[in-house]
Amino acid sequence: MNKKIVKEQYDVVVVGAGHAGCEAALAAARTGMRVIMFTVSVESIALMPCNPNIGGSSKGHLVREVDALGGEMGRNIDKTFIQSKMLNKSKGPAVHSLRAQADKQAYTTEMRKTLESTDNLTIRQAEVSELLYECTNNRTAITGVRTFSGAEYMAKAVILCTGTYLKARCIYGDVCYYTGPNGLQAANYLTESLKKLGIEIVRFKTGTPARIDGRSIDYSKMEEQFGDEVVVPFSFSTDPADVQIEQKSCWLTYTNEKTHNIIRENIDRSPLYSGEISGTGPRYCPSIEDKVVRFADKNRHQVFIEPEGLYTNEMYIGGMSSSLPEDVQFAMYRTVPGLENAEIVKNAYAIEYDCLPARQLYPTLEFKTVDGLYSAGQLNGSSGYEEAAAQGLIAGINASLKIRGKEQIILDRSEAYIGVLIDDLVTKENREPYRMMTSRAEYRLLLRQDNADLRLRKYGYYAGLIDRDTLDKTEEKKKAIEKEKKRLEETFIGSSDILDAILTENESPMLKSGSSLADLVKRPELDYEKISVLDPCAESAPKDVMEQVNIEIKYEGYIERQRRQIEKFQKLENKKIPENIDYDQVPSLKTEAVQNLKKFRPVSIGQASRISGVTPSDISVLMVYLKKQ
Repeated sequence: MNKKIVKEQYDVVVVGAGHAGCEAALAAARTGMRVIMFTVSVESIALMPCNPNIGGSSKGHLVREVDALGGEMGRNIDKTFIQSKMLNKSKGPAVHSLRAQADKQAYTTEMRKTLESTDNLTIRQAEVSELLYECTNNRTAITGVRTFSGAEYMAKAVILCTGTYLKARCIYGDVCYYTGPNGLQAANYLTESLKKLGIEIVRFKTGTPARIDGRSIDYSKMEEQFGDEVVVPFSFSTDPADVQIEQKSCWLTYTNEKTHNIIRENIDRSPLYSGEISGTGPRYCPSIEDKVVRFADKNRHQVFIEPEGLYTNEMYIGGMSSSLPEDVQFAMYRTVPGLENAEIVKNAYAIEYDCLPARQLYPTLEFKTVDGLYSAGQLNGSSGYEEAAAQGLIAGINASLKIRGKEQIILDRSEAYIGVLIDDLVTKENREPYRMMTSRAEYRLLLRQDNADLRLRKYGYYAGLIDRDTLDKTEEKKKAIEKEKKRLEETFIGSSDILDAILTENESPMLKSGSSLADLVKRPELDYEKISVLDPCAESAPKDVMEQVNIEIKYEGYIERQRRQIEKFQKLENKKIPENIDYDQVPSLKTEAVQNLKKFRPVSIGQASRISGVTPSDISVLMVYLKKQ
């Protein structure tokens, strides 16, 4: 008897429902594609298996950019946060970054509700075990997926967003569970299908700290950490009045020598050091045992106690992720001030999983060797919810654009943190989970979190995620900023009692002659708001316009310098390299350059120049060759 199988047709299949999968599925569905999203458990949709927050240094920039492009993460955290802070306020605006503590359950529930109410989007709980494809004219093209049950789902594009689930195993001490995060089912079969397609796989690891019952914590021994008095929303579409809520406190405490001695005495029992874990961990988010070994001169490390939500006693112990045995965890945590009587709800653990070197992808996040197959999130060797969401959004947008026959979007390093993130992933040999940092962005003064809408709305509109009215309002905002800047530059004032009082109050030098209002704004101790009383013609500009005017005038020289640097940068980015170029035929290219150019297959001269082992002289040789061709 012939076995009957389920067989369905969609435009896009999304494998995984974490932060990358949610953004990918929503982006494709909202642009008119019929989408099916697979998850090993519907309870894991937008799951936060590690830290219960969104944003943070540089990561807040990514969330703002996702929102500017039409993504969901910013809107979702605005609905579900329990504390919010603008980080680095004592520094310049380039590094200001929002961070919000989430109610983890509410975040997941709200995102699931959004997905379930989106037209064209189907959610299916099933494990995808195999990729379906066809080979014609020496080109491999994706045709769909097969689930473990044998059902087939045909599609024009497939987006892989498997996170940390591929052949995952969770480990602490000598305890090992072959599961995904939080004990959820791992995805054990898809790796072999990827290998059959010639896709290279590597092994990475990450970890999470214990969760402790809040009733067993003595908060009097810790420093209370409050949210901002005035909350700034993540999403440009959120009314600021809607996020002025009563916030939950977080707490700060520290490890000590007792903590460190327990770790040192048991370091041989850590799977990280016994050889039980072979995957590479994140250097910028190390476990507590890593910190104690690598920073032996430090006699204490920060520990952040953060609530997991409004309706749970679970507290997240930030800064103390570990894979030490259970008995060591109890002893170690109880040496920390305030945690002497701590009751562990969930043990800390490390998770090891399969992922892939992202050099196998174009900057569109499509595989170079498989037409219509995309990859996003931690599968690409990155870490973090925000990095995953950004990649998922771009993959979802580009899969939709490809199906619609439109040119796909590539954000470059001068346009967005998302551009920096993806370029670093596809251009560099990342040997550890990649984490976004402000220091990675060369043009960070222009890529601020406050101007993400001005930079990226046009791309969201092109993709079909931003409507015309929103784009028009953004264009009006740009014009209002330029108009107000010009007015301040052309408005001159002389000395007066009011001006002298303002200058004295702010310890600013007195005027010796007339000055433009713009020149006063440029003074470090003054700003747009402080000098507004001197301006009889000042109109009540929207707060976001005032913010941009103040920044652009105050940092005008630095901004102009970066714009000139970007002009040079974009000349190289705009010089495209033919896909079928034979680097062996380029005369005078050094052997190392040939090897690495063949390995990464850059799409532009700019990308080629950032590949390790490719020197400026190699770039000159390549440009001469392309010009002759």
